[in-house]
Amino acid sequence: MTTFDKREEGFEQKFAHDEALRFKATARRNKLLGMWAAEKLGLTGAAAEGYATEVVTAEIDQPKTDIASKLRKDFDAKGVTISDAEIRKTMTDFLAKAIVQVQAGT
Repeated sequence: MTTFDKREEGFEQKFAHDEALRFKATARRNKLLGMWAAEKLGLTGAAAEGYATEVVTAEIDQPKTDIASKLRKDFDAKGVTISDAEIRKTMTDFLAKAIVQVQAGT
């Protein structure tokens, strides 16, 4: 194996590792976001957990699903007044938190 082959293999491994971390962080963010939204929707216990799981699986099952749009529809259906800016800010905050948690292995 040449130096270039080793280098290429290293880049491929780093890419695969980064993609796995991105996937885990996004799923963790969506779980946190789902629990936050469930609270705003008045859901508790198993209903809140179920809703959070629904948020996580929405993006996994349909990768082009815009989670913010899903939350907007759910909030509107229940008459919950939360701005799109607040939803996006919460998503950003939870992504940062999720990245830290995934990197720490928690």
